Formats: sequence, structure tokens, C-alpha cells
Amino acid sequence: MSILMSKTSSREQVSRDQAMLVAGSPTARTETDDNLWTGRLVVFLRVMAMLSLAVGLYHWAQVTGFIGGEDDAFENQTVAWQAATVYFAVIELVAAVGLWLATPWGAVVWLTTVVSMAVVELMFPVIYGGNLVIVALETAMLMAYLGLAWMAARERPP
Repeated sequence: MSILMSKTSSREQVSRDQAMLVAGSPTARTETDDNLWTGRLVVFLRVMAMLSLAVGLYHWAQVTGFIGGEDDAFENQTVAWQAATVYFAVIELVAAVGLWLATPWGAVVWLTTVVSMAVVELMFPVIYGGNLVIVALETAMLMAYLGLAWMAARERPP
């Protein structure tokens, strides 16, 4: 009886070993293959986080006077420019943290930032000068995010 059990156990062990070899082979799908678009989305979010951090620090440099001369000093600007600059200085850094962590609220804050900048540039050109290049770049980044998020969502069926 014990001989029969040992033969069965050894067969099970061989089956397990073969299963482990198949699972570890390069032809087997790995978790990273299943999440290819999710990985790309996370890389994109991290790049966007670094850009948001740079833009936020640029706005804080304007507020604190690290960049610009006497004519460009924060105190010498209009109240609308000051309010917009402080708003973007804060919201860009919050968006950067949320994007780096790849959290849903980070994407929402970043979307708020993109829409706010587009509104300021298009509807109130007196504040920042109505730069259409910035609006076009922000729109392109938004479309890239939506495309990557859609492809990542298709990897995980409900």
C-alpha cells in the first residue's frame, strides 16, 4: 500500500514540476504581459507628475521672486495674475503628487489643472497672454492620457 502511495506521490510531484516549468517558461504569459497598457499608463502618469512638479515650482518661483526682475515682481502684477499664479502653484504640486502615486484623485486634480489653464489662456488672455501653444500641448497630453487610460481599462474586463 505504501509503495502504491509513493508511486502516486512521485507522479504528482513530476506533474507539479512540469507545471512549474511550463509556468516559468518564456512562452507563458506573465503578469506584465497582461498589464502592458497599465504599465504604459503608469509611466505616462509619472512623466506628467514630473512636468506638473516643474510647472508648480516655476509658479512658486514667480510668487517668491526667484525668477524675473523688478518689473516682473509678484507685487507689481495685477490681482488676477497673482490669483492665477498662486492657484496654479498650489494645484500643480497637488496634481504632481496624485499623478506620481497613480491615484484616481491625482488624475482628477490634473484634469482640473488642464481645464483651468485652458480657460485662463483662452477666455482671459490678459492674465497670461492667451498662449495657444500651451493649450494645444495640454490638449495633446489630455488626449494621450485618455487613450492610455482606455487601453488600460480594456486589459481588465469587468
